Amino acid sequence: MTIEHQALRPSDFSRRLLRALDASEGRRKRRKRDTTPDSIGMGIKRDLLERTIVDDPEPDEFEGWLLEQALAAPASGPVRALATEIHAEFRLAAVDPDFDAWLASGAPSADADTTCDVHPPGECPAEHAERLQTRAGRRRDEVVGQD
Repeated sequence: MTIEHQALRPSDFSRRLLRALDASEGRRKRRKRDTTPDSIGMGIKRDLLERTIVDDPEPDEFEGWLLEQALAAPASGPVRALATEIHAEFRLAAVDPDFDAWLASGAPSADADTTCDVHPPGECPAEHAERLQTRAGRRRDEVVGQD
């Protein structure tokens, strides 16, 4: 079965997915176990997404582009695994309007990392948390650009 990706460019998808990773990072930081392996995997995924934004491969060439990234990596196994995951998520966004809309809306999540270094967990006033989230969004947009 062939899936058409005409409506969604890999670079646009990658910008959106980078925002969704913020929620995962918030969950990771709150875990009580050693999350070093999670951090390494998220770093590889983030790197692949950022390179996708820069290189902006054509939708029908994205899978091959991801394979090239994995083959060029010194440790291709982890990169290949995350490239496969990214491609599966790209395909899902291309065929599932709800998933694509969630990504396009900034991937809202209660787990998004709005860590406050002033107030104890759960006691940060709403207006302060909103400022933290806005500031984090601006920094991220400076790195990956706007949709």
